[in-house]
Amino acid sequence: MERIVRALSSSVGAVVGAVALIVLLGSPPATTNATAPSEATNIKSPAPLAKPQTRFLSSTGVSRALGDLRAPLETGVLAESPADAAQIPVYGVPHEFYFSRVAYSGYGGFYGRGGSWQTDFPKADLIFLSFIDRLLPNLDAYLSEFVVLLDEPDLRRFPFLYALEVGSMSLSPPEIEGLRSYLLQGGFLVIDDFWGTQQWAQFEYEIRQVLPEYEIVDLPLDHNVFTTFYEIDEVIQVPNVGNGTRGGPTWERDGFIPMVKGIHDEKGRLMVIINWNTDLGDAWEWADDPYYPFEYSKYAYEMGVNFIVYAMSH
Repeated sequence: MERIVRALSSSVGAVVGAVALIVLLGSPPATTNATAPSEATNIKSPAPLAKPQTRFLSSTGVSRALGDLRAPLETGVLAESPADAAQIPVYGVPHEFYFSRVAYSGYGGFYGRGGSWQTDFPKADLIFLSFIDRLLPNLDAYLSEFVVLLDEPDLRRFPFLYALEVGSMSLSPPEIEGLRSYLLQGGFLVIDDFWGTQQWAQFEYEIRQVLPEYEIVDLPLDHNVFTTFYEIDEVIQVPNVGNGTRGGPTWERDGFIPMVKGIHDEKGRLMVIINWNTDLGDAWEWADDPYYPFEYSKYAYEMGVNFIVYAMSH
């Protein structure tokens, strides 16, 4: 597979938008193990270990991440706060959370018509992470785009996967096997941004090849994923940026009613959450746009935080 190109750094507008959204969302719940800023001390970066760094995935996202980890260790930069200290791990050890976008096969391959996995990439990922860094300050997250393949043997190292526009998904046998193994070993997959009965039929066909024995069910609002961090009391249909800034309509194709569905394992753990007839990714990407309605971004970020907390705690 050709190298996936890294593009777009976080913009000033995104940071300003992040502050505004966080103020309106409210501060995250306090944690008992948080360290006060006054208690922060300078921490010297650890010396590199003698053995080579661990290989994780072959995607450029991983090599970039591990390359970034190397810089503080080689330059001897000191951490000035607990947050800074969390970004200086032992050589070769990754961050605890990556926003892992799935590059899946589709009609036309990775880059033709089937390249729909790239929709909103990388801007949506970067803007989302800039907010998450503030909404979940104790989460050691890698704050850049990160792409994974479903047939990678080390996929299970990453507890959170995001896939969108799955109406054109067409998984290969190795991808089916890899995703099945990942989900049954504790992984969590978020599906987003696909609309109407035709796209549902295509996705349902694909996911049933992965988990044929598990039922797809509607998730009630008392499910843990709606309450694990923020209290979600309504499923909102999030429109794409064009429809959102024009004032509607909120739907696409024949996807008039937004639905959140899921697939659980035999112990009741949610393996796949399916956001159908809605576009959370656009609400993440355009949260700093004053013309994009705040209500959609607020809902999308609350859902996104809940997804992460659920994935990391289950």
